[in-house]
Amino acid sequence: MMHKSKLAIARAAVVLVFLGATAVYPQEKYTLVSPGGIAFSDFKGYEDWAVVSSARTDEVLKVIVANPIMIQAFKAGFPGNGKPFPDGSKIAKLQWSPKKSTEAPFVVDVPDIFKQAFVMEKDSKRFSKSDGGWGYAVFNYDAAMDKFTADSSPVNCGTKCHVAVKAKDYIFHPYQKR
Repeated sequence: MMHKSKLAIARAAVVLVFLGATAVYPQEKYTLVSPGGIAFSDFKGYEDWAVVSSARTDEVLKVIVANPIMIQAFKAGFPGNGKPFPDGSKIAKLQWSPKKSTEAPFVVDVPDIFKQAFVMEKDSKRFSKSDGGWGYAVFNYDAAMDKFTADSSPVNCGTKCHVAVKAKDYIFHPYQKR
């Protein structure tokens, strides 16, 4: 009888540890991989990358951030100097739905609910030369579920749009003067 009690207590402890870990870590976003093979883990730390620019549409507020390799290239004059960004450059467009600030003494939109991370990664050996060596992926965020998912868009969905700025190595946003 004592053995069965200890076994029941051990099982309960394992279940509680598992449930606790699930509650604390509901989803590890860095395990996601886009249909085109871009891993969200390639962008680990994007939350702390330097700001390149910002933008706004009627639907979303956007903050564009880049990794240190790309920031260094921007500061060196890329792509305006006619050179493409180096391999290892990474950029992320982070998007929020906007809301009116209830605290500011003037009318201003501020970020509300995070919606999406659109990411680009330069790797001329891995990605097509016809895409400038860039790979594209979208990771959508569902706030109600507190969960990211890899968007099922085709791998070249970014190229279709970014070809308009091919002369700027497929990057819309310049590094803004500080």
